Amino acid sequence: MQIINPATEEVIANLAEDTPSTLQAKFETLKESQPLWAGKTLGERIKVITQFSDLLEANIEELAAVLTSEVGKPLQQSRNEINGARARIKWMLNNAEKYLSDEVMVEEPGLKEVIKYEPLGVVCNISAWNYPYLVGVNVFIPALLSGNAVMYKPSEYATLTGIEIAKLLKKAGVPDEVFHIAIGAKETGSALLEIGFDGYFFTGSYKTGKFIYEKVAPKMVPCQLELGGKDPLYIADDVTDVTAAAIGTADGAFYNNGQSCCSVERIYVHEKKYDEYLNAFITEVRSWKTGLPTVDGIYISALTRKEQIAVLENQVNDALSKGAKLLTGGKAVDGKGYYFEPTVLTDVSNDMLVMQEESFGPIIGIMKVKDDIEAVNMMQDTDYGLTASVYTADQARAEKILSQLDSGSGYWNCCDRVSAALPWSGRKYSGIGATLSHQGLRAFTKPKGYHLRG
Repeated sequence: MQIINPATEEVIANLAEDTPSTLQAKFETLKESQPLWAGKTLGERIKVITQFSDLLEANIEELAAVLTSEVGKPLQQSRNEINGARARIKWMLNNAEKYLSDEVMVEEPGLKEVIKYEPLGVVCNISAWNYPYLVGVNVFIPALLSGNAVMYKPSEYATLTGIEIAKLLKKAGVPDEVFHIAIGAKETGSALLEIGFDGYFFTGSYKTGKFIYEKVAPKMVPCQLELGGKDPLYIADDVTDVTAAAIGTADGAFYNNGQSCCSVERIYVHEKKYDEYLNAFITEVRSWKTGLPTVDGIYISALTRKEQIAVLENQVNDALSKGAKLLTGGKAVDGKGYYFEPTVLTDVSNDMLVMQEESFGPIIGIMKVKDDIEAVNMMQDTDYGLTASVYTADQARAEKILSQLDSGSGYWNCCDRVSAALPWSGRKYSGIGATLSHQGLRAFTKPKGYHLRG
């Protein structure tokens, strides 16, 4: 398997892919070793994961360089991702004892009722390329803390990072046979679905998630899916600092080249603030530097996947054919690398692909609305349900709007953020199940009720 630098199109590594037989052998060693890992105290496992977090900090420059080389994100954004992963790990470490320890529910003379949180066993983590550290630690860290063994399949576009993660986990003290990495692309992922794992945790597209869900359903094991989004944002007519809102929401739409499941992908602006917001938004977008991700100050760099350029071009052409206006960008950049200009479309409507299908790139459609009712109707018009954002001076107004939207997260005066303390979950095409928060810790356990008389 070739690893290609998307910023230069250079081949930077060649890796041997796993086969069904090598994957089965790795699974057998995981299955055999898992009880020994689960037999360690939670405190011992916490100590190991703490060491892993420390190693991330100590090696951040080398790790960021590897990440940038294979996914194309600016080097500072790679550093930000690793630091963000450490922040999530810290929350999990601080709360693992609280949410994974036995819970005494009833204690009275002659009777004690207790919930014990037992590990699932051997879990399969099929991960994503856009934030391999952030989406990875959402799964393999609580899985390991809970006493599970893990088969971790990084995306074929972030395999070098996956290898680095495995090295540091083992250096931190995770036994060699408790965490294995599966190397390969689609065929490797399909082969994993044929193996008898005790749970499947996938991050990626709706199409692939649906395939996995249907495939593993007969096994009757947990299957969590963190899928895509078409996340809407509304700018109300009482926003006082429109320029600040435009700058913040532009970042929410274009950070990491828009390659985030929770990126802002549709913007609706009250007609009273539309012109002011649009002018500030365009000014911000045009101020960004585009180029090689290793250059200081670069904000927009290469897309990770070459194939996404055609998707973005199709969305632009579809919108223009239906009456949209192109204010900036709109095409791929000539030369080496998978670059696409940051693109802003106006006079859009909800029947355009750019307002319905996940873009996963540096493109946004901005639509004028006359009031909250129209905004809600437009925001509801989607098959996805990951996040939704409302900018307004009135919290009650924001919560009223957000309560009408079928999304896993709601934002008031912010967007495109994740907190380890809150559940990260999707509705409809955006997935099933939750990571992060206490729910994300317990997602890797099987609760057992103990009725103890004596």
